[in-house]
Amino acid sequence: MSIVYLNGHYLPMEDAKISPMDRGFLFGDGIYEVVPAYGVRMVGFRPHIERMQNGLAAIGIALDWNEQRWRELCEQLIERNGSGDLGIYLHVSRGADNKRYHAYPEGIEPTVFGFTFEIPPSPVADKSSTKTYTVTTTEDLRWKRCNIKSTALLGNVIHFNQSYDGGNNETILYNAAGELTEASACNVYVVKDGKIVTPETDHQILPGITRLLLLKILRADGSLAIQERPVTLAELRDADEVWISSSTKEIAPVVRVDGERVGDGTVGDTWLAAQSLFSAHKYEY
Repeated sequence: MSIVYLNGHYLPMEDAKISPMDRGFLFGDGIYEVVPAYGVRMVGFRPHIERMQNGLAAIGIALDWNEQRWRELCEQLIERNGSGDLGIYLHVSRGADNKRYHAYPEGIEPTVFGFTFEIPPSPVADKSSTKTYTVTTTEDLRWKRCNIKSTALLGNVIHFNQSYDGGNNETILYNAAGELTEASACNVYVVKDGKIVTPETDHQILPGITRLLLLKILRADGSLAIQERPVTLAELRDADEVWISSSTKEIAPVVRVDGERVGDGTVGDTWLAAQSLFSAHKYEY
């Protein structure tokens, strides 16, 4: 029985209730985060909370919680749900009003919700056993504030299902100029001749925490070249390796794009080197 947090209380998930007038339910008016934890060790906790606080500020939700209070909540959820390999979902909506009205209401308390779910074990840098992914591509038709981790994810859900319905794992998105943005739930990387390139973060792209940690780790090590710049759809199709990353996947190798093999269709050496470095240093941030 999962134990969740809702507005100051820890209780079984089936007992957690919110008002149908909650703006998170009516409008998707909120911000969320997913923090991975292996055993009791969280990965990227501080940048996850910084991103959440930035998102709340961007949409004008005032919640007087500091980093320590979020840490205590996460630690309690880990403990009450038996540790293990868990994703910690954190969700803040603007709260419940007494009417449905587009303008931000005044004088209501935000709804704070948290729960855990099982995630795969921490990935091992092993070419023979790592999970590989197949993806499709499509034009990015979501809203223009993708840098905000909003709970209003219908655009992402529609794009994800374009791949899922065809038996694939993800959808890589590109803009009207033919430049990659991200995937429906991941950041994207291409590798050519040992050089790693990922799109720059802007309003089109969520600044992923795994992406942030990976760039810091690779730059600190210096053995692998990495660039942030526009990446074209043509570069994706010509890549030696393609990766996607997220908090619950870490760095995931893609072996097929739109049914065509990436490189020789196997997990690449550059992925192995990058995942090895990530595994060794991910708890340092």
